Amino acid sequence: MRLQTPLILTDSSLCLCVFVPLCFIPIPLNNLLNLSRLESALQTLMETRRGTSLPTIYYFDSLISTNQTAWELLEQGEPSGTVVIAGEQTAGRGQWGRQWQSSQGGLFLSKIVDINLRVTQQAQLSISSAWGIATILRDRSCPVQLKWPNDLILNQRKLGGILTETKISGQLITQAVIGVGLNWENPVPEIGINLQTFFAHSPTPPTIQSLEFLAALVLQGLDLGIQHLSDTKVKKMLTGYNQLLTCMGKPIQIGDQMGEIIGISEQGNLRVGLYPKTEIGFSQEIDQQPGTINIGYS
Repeated sequence: MRLQTPLILTDSSLCLCVFVPLCFIPIPLNNLLNLSRLESALQTLMETRRGTSLPTIYYFDSLISTNQTAWELLEQGEPSGTVVIAGEQTAGRGQWGRQWQSSQGGLFLSKIVDINLRVTQQAQLSISSAWGIATILRDRSCPVQLKWPNDLILNQRKLGGILTETKISGQLITQAVIGVGLNWENPVPEIGINLQTFFAHSPTPPTIQSLEFLAALVLQGLDLGIQHLSDTKVKKMLTGYNQLLTCMGKPIQIGDQMGEIIGISEQGNLRVGLYPKTEIGFSQEIDQQPGTINIGYS
């Protein structure tokens, strides 16, 4: 895709770099993210976080995948913290290799992060990201819950999802791209919900007024999740994640064994207590890694 000269907005404390792609198919501008409003929203949220600066943000009307573009930018030398946002994705991806519906009106972004995480704890990256975003949205009166490992649930329907991709050196994850898709006012399947539908049926006024403010909140949530990957904070994150888990206590079959979901492990695996269950708990417990079972939405 050919790019126009980037628009750079600067002041003494920020550098917001936006690349606007040439579009060959006319698209309605009201569904696209407004860059000046995003800058304003980020500045507002960061007023309480001294010592932070706005990230470099690349914006495209349409992309194949924000994760793919983020990796390409990383290869070109873009630093940790760089963000890619698209008005739509033509081949967004989700868990199990499924295509993620990414129509205009939704939020689709990816963030590049440098980390130092053991490979055995890879699932923590998706889990902490989901928990961070859910926590921030709940602070805005959106009662978001979590479906293991990486789905955001609102009113028992899918609000969004997270796809993390990593670069590994030895036994450590050194770099990652965290992709987020979240429904704002875009069309959604039957199992989905967007925030505008939720707000339309809410008895209280909307607490998130724009797609731009939603993007700023999601970036704040990602930062919160990454901060809680440290050894001193990860237990707090895991406890919070378990409290928001929609499938807690759900019966589940693993092979020829029946059990009950009892939470997630420190590695981010699903913990299943096997029947029979006694007054003091389960006599046996097994872990299931992400991608090995599908627990559904009901």
